[in-house]
Amino acid sequence: MATFQSYSVFRWGGNRFDAWGYIHGMTTELDLSECPDCLCLAARRAARRITRDFDRSLRPHGLRITQFTILVMLIRGGPLTIGALAAKLGVERTTLSRNLALIEAASWVRIGPGDDGRSRSVAVTAKGRAAVGASLDAWRSAQKSVAAAVGPAGVKALRTLSHAKLR
Repeated sequence: MATFQSYSVFRWGGNRFDAWGYIHGMTTELDLSECPDCLCLAARRAARRITRDFDRSLRPHGLRITQFTILVMLIRGGPLTIGALAAKLGVERTTLSRNLALIEAASWVRIGPGDDGRSRSVAVTAKGRAAVGASLDAWRSAQKSVAAAVGPAGVKALRTLSHAKLR
């Protein structure tokens, strides 16, 4: 059974009372026994482990897997707007913008105005192509390592999940 408690805390602020905080609490007996098997937690843990393996392989080349993936997407697809690139990668624009700032600083991409005045376009540079070329064998090694660790069924499940529409 749940019981609710709520109250406000005020402090004196000059000639008036200022709301200092609002505390709302709930006490209850919760059955959380299935929560350790949370699918979201499992997916995030797996993604972090896989990312660490790829990052470890790419580190000697000065790249992270997030950067490598952006560069490959641009090499394969040509210049894209930031919005289109974010959609293809399946990431938020703000996350992509942070990553783009790092690879732009390394001169691996060039960001300029898009076709209309509101968008910006991202293109890989010769230096970015060279970075991918130099790190491709390390990426292939990480790809084989992860595939071996998760097995054929795991590889198929990862690819299926990456394209699944959950809602």
